[in-house]
Amino acid sequence: MPWDGGNELTVYAFQVLHDNMQTWLAADGMHAYTPPRELYFRICRDHRPPDWVRDQIFYQILPDRFAQGDPRLAVQTDEYIYADGRSPVTRKAWGEAIDRTIGETAFYGGDLPGIAGKLDYLQDRLGITAIYLNPVFTSSTNHRYDTEDYFNVDRHLGGNDALAALSTALHRRGMRFILDIAVNHTSFNHPWFNRFSRQASNGAYNSSESPYRDWYNFIDEQLYVGWKGMQHIPVLNFGNPDLQKIMFGGPESIIRHWLRPPYAADGWRFDVMHMIGEGHGAVNNATYVKEFRNAMRAENPEAYVLGEQFYEATRWLQGEQQDASMNYYGFTAPVLAWIAGRDMPGFQPTRIDAAVFDHWLTQTRARIPYANQLSQFNLLGSHDTWRFLTAVDEDIERMRMGVTLLMTYAGVPSIYYGDEIGLTGAGDPYCRRCFDWNEQHWDPALFETYRSLIALRKARIELREGAYLTLFAEGDHFVFTRYTAYEATLVAINRGAAEIVLDSPAGLLPFEAEEWLQHGRPGIADDLSKIVLPGRSANIWTTTFKTLATSFVEADMTVPADA
Repeated sequence: MPWDGGNELTVYAFQVLHDNMQTWLAADGMHAYTPPRELYFRICRDHRPPDWVRDQIFYQILPDRFAQGDPRLAVQTDEYIYADGRSPVTRKAWGEAIDRTIGETAFYGGDLPGIAGKLDYLQDRLGITAIYLNPVFTSSTNHRYDTEDYFNVDRHLGGNDALAALSTALHRRGMRFILDIAVNHTSFNHPWFNRFSRQASNGAYNSSESPYRDWYNFIDEQLYVGWKGMQHIPVLNFGNPDLQKIMFGGPESIIRHWLRPPYAADGWRFDVMHMIGEGHGAVNNATYVKEFRNAMRAENPEAYVLGEQFYEATRWLQGEQQDASMNYYGFTAPVLAWIAGRDMPGFQPTRIDAAVFDHWLTQTRARIPYANQLSQFNLLGSHDTWRFLTAVDEDIERMRMGVTLLMTYAGVPSIYYGDEIGLTGAGDPYCRRCFDWNEQHWDPALFETYRSLIALRKARIELREGAYLTLFAEGDHFVFTRYTAYEATLVAINRGAAEIVLDSPAGLLPFEAEEWLQHGRPGIADDLSKIVLPGRSANIWTTTFKTLATSFVEADMTVPADA
């Protein structure tokens, strides 16, 4: 296959001539006619996600709510007033009920030393290999997406030294971590803006002559553009060259600074990546996403570039922009619809069958290079969504179906802190409850589900970098395989209440296996001539070939860079 010398992306499909007919194979499957170009297989030779990413089990932590290591760091009630003087901050007792009327100015005292003190739990007990930290930079709110200082970790989390210490502790264990940053907007208390004159700076709001005036989008003397109309987070204007330099363009830029020792973050997660741009409306967004990527890779060629998009993200995932997106559209939403019967982001009732579920997954998977699919950030929920256990009405069997898909589907799994012990919550702020460290309150069976499936994923290379193939998708029943030339895993989910017996979907595999072992039943072999799926169940079988599978098909595999 020749590389496309005129474009960064090479696309291709297979044409098979037979019996005076022809069949085409594209990334979404078989066609009786030439498929549209958007469904061709695709490879970006020069821009590929770092190889280390696909091997990770990520764990997302909202720092204020995971663990407290040093009570002296905690925000104190009335320590300061947020915004225009009407929002005093409040210190809450760990685990105290969420008060929606306080919202973003309620602090529970979680910090970075607390995270460092729980690494034995994360790595040794659960099996986590990487951490995704929600924002840690100086801010007046508990979520910290309204940054007031990009060069300093919030002192209430422990400051810069605490992040350096956490980085050292993680990397000594062979673990990775990525930081979260909001570069689309800042706080109105950032020195660049300084709306309430709390900083020693001539901020953009203070004067039309401010050196930062053009860093934001002013409509008139005092009216400015806030993200989604929210005045506490004014939107940045990347058309300004000085802003470009401090964000990504200069050698001392914010993006490069935190990728260096002693912090040495392994990547960035960019909040609302699709909204970054010039003026109001994300003008030239692709240009700036590429610039952020280039700056990261110049500092660390193995840095992971993760963007947040809630909806379909194909155009950011062709190789030269993001390595991956928060895979809400290509994983979270279809899993919620099929298993929980809810849509997103509204979590309203919906219902799809397995055929629609499979079509949804296939269409999103087919439109990006498979190397990027393997690095997609798959999640059941986050700080911005309902917790999955709440979405399934606290039905543990349906929760297990979701966790099984999370750990076996193509892409990198991310666990939202506390999901593994049974935390619940319907949306912000209730999905942001404190982690409960009293093990008497945990769901031990759910914890074991997470632990055993994490161990399985780490043990099976096909679950991390293998091809994908749907074998059966009808009604309440969904069966697929992940495979390499030497190993295979078969996953079968029965959403319905009744047991079903399927004539072996394994007969559709592009290889033959003598025996399969079912996960959770060690030592019991099966030829899978038929498979029995109990009602409301998730089932996994694995096999290893003694010799290379002679009928192995590489249709969905990544192609080596030197191909």
